[in-house]
Amino acid sequence: MKRQILIIIVIGFMMTAFAQNDKTLHSFKVKTIDGDDFDLSNLKGKKVMVVNTASKCGLTPQYEDLQKLYAKYGGDKFTIIGFPANNFLSQEPGSNKEIKQFCTAEFGVTFPMMEKISVKGDDMAPVYRWLTEKSENGVLDSEVKWNFQKYLIDENGKVVKMISPREKPDSEEIIKWIEGK
Repeated sequence: MKRQILIIIVIGFMMTAFAQNDKTLHSFKVKTIDGDDFDLSNLKGKKVMVVNTASKCGLTPQYEDLQKLYAKYGGDKFTIIGFPANNFLSQEPGSNKEIKQFCTAEFGVTFPMMEKISVKGDDMAPVYRWLTEKSENGVLDSEVKWNFQKYLIDENGKVVKMISPREKPDSEEIIKWIEGK
């Protein structure tokens, strides 16, 4: 009887672990910078770069590189999703409206921007908990170190890799990944 109970517990644990790893980026719904609902399942079939952004950071010029990348590759096969966050030295203090105005006026951003969220700590957004915890994404544990950290997501919504904030969005590694080389 004890052995049967142990087997049931082990099977239950394995099923729970498998179910958690079954989550994908497509499992989440978020809000756009304009406050509209955005179902990430609409991105099925596309490679996605998820990046946390900030308007008053030394890396803020990466918005320009992100926009160029989106202008060249964005469409049916690839997109970029920006998540403004104020987690690092208050470098994103603005409201969603102010952030949108800044991104549009300064960098001509046309890639999808979501509402301002938290990317670390107790108030971390669920999509970022999934991105950063192997128990959630099934691939890797990571910590968001700074603004403009990038996560590469495959067409099936699975995490492929985390890219350091300092690595430019148009790096050779990222371009090869987008192009499938």
